[in-house]
Amino acid sequence: MEETSAHNPSLELKQKHNVATTLNYWDDPGDGSCPPPIFIGRGRVTNKRPHRPHGFVVMDIAGEEDKYSLDTHGFQYCRHESSEKEFIDEEAIRSVYYEECRNLLKDITGASHIHIFNHKVRRGPTQWHHLGLQGNNLANRGPVTRTHVDQSYAGAELRLRWEFPDPKEADELLGRRYQIINIWRPIETILKDPIAVADANSVPDSDLVAAPMVEEDFNGESWVVRHNPDHRWHFKYRMTSEDVLLIKCFDSDRSLARRALHSAFEDPAYREERSRQSIEVRCLVLY
Repeated sequence: MEETSAHNPSLELKQKHNVATTLNYWDDPGDGSCPPPIFIGRGRVTNKRPHRPHGFVVMDIAGEEDKYSLDTHGFQYCRHESSEKEFIDEEAIRSVYYEECRNLLKDITGASHIHIFNHKVRRGPTQWHHLGLQGNNLANRGPVTRTHVDQSYAGAELRLRWEFPDPKEADELLGRRYQIINIWRPIETILKDPIAVADANSVPDSDLVAAPMVEEDFNGESWVVRHNPDHRWHFKYRMTSEDVLLIKCFDSDRSLARRALHSAFEDPAYREERSRQSIEVRCLVLY
């Protein structure tokens, strides 16, 4: 008789938790108009860009993490234990956790300097940016359920020049290789609203649309994404607090994977779970 996973725990562990779901793409009006800007500041985020859901199967890569890397696919999973556990104390995040992140990225990339420019802790509900939440929705920040890349190619330079305002220093840094990489970590094991990343090789530049983003006084630019059924989406099922996902948002080296689309998505099996908790740290990686 053929063994089934119900009677064989080791076989069950080998099974993949692929998820049939929808991912939200930029609803391009087709008239060449620029996507509306996102505004972040004064305790609020406003995002009125129209998106439309499209069906995909997000493939579980658990057990095969070593097949994917920043240079080949635009994302990479690794194991790393942090001394921070709750991520409530802002000062501890900026001192202790930032230093852990710098050391982790240096070890993985070989970069000479890691400049961290901000972080986001997410503990809120799925549709947080559409909810009033007593007038302060950033305090209830939740997962972003729209396909995107945090910086466009032009937006990466805008960010670097903002962080290094001396024009001579910025020009020197722009003359060398640099990257923007997000370090994404669960605070608790992820069941509801996991994060998906798309293989950079499956996403041509023609699917990306530059979109303005205003954060406090910084005028940046991100990518929104046109739907393409050939995009290949992946995630790691049941990420724990010791599972770290590195997401490449930009790489000045054009011979390698340059960016990875990402988005939270709904796993119907865990729709009723409590809101997920995660932290992402945004880094300029300098060589």
